Amino acid sequence: MGLKDLTQDKIVRIFAGSFVIISVALGYFHSPYWFLFTVFVGLNLIQSAITGFCPLCKILSALGIKKCN
Repeated sequence: MGLKDLTQDKIVRIFAGSFVIISVALGYFHSPYWFLFTVFVGLNLIQSAITGFCPLCKILSALGIKKCN
């Protein structure tokens, strides 16, 4: 199962979860300012849910990744 076999919604969740884990680790081990990146990810998820616009989905569409239906 490769990246092309995943749908956009699953890839977005993988990216968001990865960014949260990475930013929390960086905030804990490096600088608390990295927690602002965690806030950014959360706000972007909320914005995407409300408006339906997701920059990552636009990129994935351009790469030919299928949308979920």
